[in-house]
Amino acid sequence: MNKKTVAAIVISAVALCLSVAGLIVALLPKQAAGDVQYVMYLGTNDKDTNEPVFAPDEAKTKAEEILLRHVGGWTIQEANGGWADGDMLYREYTVVIYLSDTSAEAVHAAADELIAAFHQSSVLIQKNVTATEFYYGRP
Repeated sequence: MNKKTVAAIVISAVALCLSVAGLIVALLPKQAAGDVQYVMYLGTNDKDTNEPVFAPDEAKTKAEEILLRHVGGWTIQEANGGWADGDMLYREYTVVIYLSDTSAEAVHAAADELIAAFHQSSVLIQKNVTATEFYYGRP
């Protein structure tokens, strides 16, 4: 075989591989734009005094009031957070908020209000790519 024939075979093989890869990508299910889950970790101790801003039930109620203004639905779980700063150990009641079917803008707007109401330095927000399905059962 001459060099031109070998080059033509290599180019054809590469083109075939690229075509197959493109076909596979085209056939894969597309991820919907709403398939993002946001998880917010909201501490409830005052950022300056490290004392609780609200009792646990009041904290959940206040968080829900704020969320209602910004998102359509949520799930709240209770957690106990902690961190070390040098030799000091801090612990606090934490509200964990799960949000789906919403936007980053709505999540940030809610976070702004939560930070102010709970007197926090920040709210930890995780953005997780998921497969979301609202299952309504079988007909």
